[in-house]
Amino acid sequence: MRATVLTITTLAVIGAASGDILHATRATPASAAAACTKATTECERWLVLRGGPSRTKLYGTYPIDVANPGIVRALVMVHGAGRNADHYFETSTAAGFLAGALENTMILAPRFAAGDDKVAQNEVLWPERDGNWRSGGALSTNASYGSFDLMDDLLRTLANKKIFPNLTKIVVAGHSAGGQFATRYAMTNKVHDKLNGVEVSYVVANPSSYAWPVADRPLPSGTADPATADKEAVGPNGEKVNGDFTYGAFDTTKAPNYNHWPAGLANRTGYTAGLTDDQLRKQLAERPTTYLLGQVDVLPLGGFDSSPNAMAQGPTRRARGEAFFKYVNETLGAKHKAIIVPECGHNDRCIYTTDLVFPVIFPR
Repeated sequence: MRATVLTITTLAVIGAASGDILHATRATPASAAAACTKATTECERWLVLRGGPSRTKLYGTYPIDVANPGIVRALVMVHGAGRNADHYFETSTAAGFLAGALENTMILAPRFAAGDDKVAQNEVLWPERDGNWRSGGALSTNASYGSFDLMDDLLRTLANKKIFPNLTKIVVAGHSAGGQFATRYAMTNKVHDKLNGVEVSYVVANPSSYAWPVADRPLPSGTADPATADKEAVGPNGEKVNGDFTYGAFDTTKAPNYNHWPAGLANRTGYTAGLTDDQLRKQLAERPTTYLLGQVDVLPLGGFDSSPNAMAQGPTRRARGEAFFKYVNETLGAKHKAIIVPECGHNDRCIYTTDLVFPVIFPR
């Protein structure tokens, strides 16, 4: 099949549902219609790739090509390994309702259909090998267009002042595999500071792995001790971000490719190949990121990645996130934030529908 050069245009399906505004970041006109909050065809939006016929589906609270001065922020929520964008749209709109943010927030949940997923006519299908879509991998029909390119184009669409003249903030968020997407996209993307002054931040929840910026890894001691890491959630410090980590050289006999992308910066191709390691470290440190870690996400459940490359980063999802957060802040000089979400395990509904999290996914 001949490769097609892809860019984004849009086709919207307008839906309506009830929604009430409880607060706004500043005085703006009301949105043109009530927020659409059902993960059904009435809330489907389609991004058409350069006039078609290729396209990709997302759920959205409002059309993305109809002028809407009432929108002041956008939340883009990336699904997990199940590629269930409908579920993540429902989680996000539930959070928007509880936060009183539905009327002035564009909530979008893109679907990265992959593998043997059933797709609509002309809907693009991403290779599922090695979690292709969650680390910027390309379409099998076009090696020059990857999942991070698609997100770049989606953010450019949101930053279009002719459509959303009062939108000033975009949050790219994800949970589990979506958290992997969010952390790697934060480090690598090419549009962060090129969106008409729109500020972008990133919210990374409970991923199984990160793209480590150096070859060192957490040593198996302290909070990263495999023998005791599953007990981290209990006791007086269970709801606090723990920092009992040390770092050093990893035994490559356990995982020879432990530092290859997407677990590290080596052997990068495609979207991520054009930047040096130093550039990626700089972008990782500078871009505003919040890590959401479930207090009890300490068991190998919910598609936990137990591969040698992932285990090199720590024994549990929580420990991996805390170790990465500490390293990036203390060694790279970042000012990232981390939140231990009380009583939550590996569950996006629990993580994203709590008062503690609303200020980072619906920033004022």
